[in-house]
Amino acid sequence: MRYDPDKVSINATSAEPVILMSRIFDAPIEKVWACFTTPQHVEHWFGGEGFSNKVHAMDVRPGGLWKQTMRVPGGMEIPLEYVYVEVKKPTRLVWQNIDHGKRKGPPPTNQTAVTLEAQGAKTKWSMVATFSSMADREIARNMGHAETVAEGCEKFNELVKTL
Repeated sequence: MRYDPDKVSINATSAEPVILMSRIFDAPIEKVWACFTTPQHVEHWFGGEGFSNKVHAMDVRPGGLWKQTMRVPGGMEIPLEYVYVEVKKPTRLVWQNIDHGKRKGPPPTNQTAVTLEAQGAKTKWSMVATFSSMADREIARNMGHAETVAEGCEKFNELVKTL
């Protein structure tokens, strides 16, 4: 499921090492929050078209661990480990790679801040992915980071409508 650029806004052109994204989801904020914080839901939407996931741990609280294995198209498995930095139900989640700022070499790590804003029966999602440097942001851009997240948003929107 390719993403629709008319539905997902992507901006990776600022002078800061960030990728900014936003989208309106066709569901109320409580359901959107549940899709972001429930392991069995995350397994269905995280990553782009053809990606699959197994969540091993998801302790949604500041300092809590989020651990999963992501399988990319072609079968390669990537272990992912994040720590929650900020949790304000149902409006804000911030997490980062557990080795953010310490890893040497690609793929680059980042801190991801998600803000949810109720808009009637819909929810505005805004994401800021902050990288350690402009070089890391450019590596992420070239690897298709934003497009993969945007494809995951399409899967997310279809899933949240069924809850």
